[in-house]
Amino acid sequence: MAKKSKINKNNLRKKLVAKYAARRMELKKLIKSPNTGSEARAEAQLKLDKLPRDSSPSRVVNRCMVTGRPRGTLRYFQLSRITFREKALQGELTGVTKSSW
Repeated sequence: MAKKSKINKNNLRKKLVAKYAARRMELKKLIKSPNTGSEARAEAQLKLDKLPRDSSPSRVVNRCMVTGRPRGTLRYFQLSRITFREKALQGELTGVTKSSW
C-alpha cells in the first residue's frame, strides 16, 4: 500500500491539471503559431512559466486504484499488475480469463 500522502498529492495534481488545462492549451497554441510575433511569444512563454509546476499533465503518475502502487500499472484497468492478477484469478474482472494452451 502506498503512502496516503503520495496518493493525495497525485490527486491534487490531477485537479490542477484539469483546472489549468484550457489556459495551458491556449498559451501553447500561441507559442507554436508561426503568425505570433516574437514579443507576444516571449510573453506567452513567461505566462506559461508562471503557472504552477504541478499543472503539467506529465507530472501526474498512473497509480493503482486499490493500492496506490505507482509501478506496473495497467492503464485500461487502472490496477497494478499484482492487484490485477489477484482480481482476475478471483473472477472479479469481467471478460478476463486465465489463458491455457
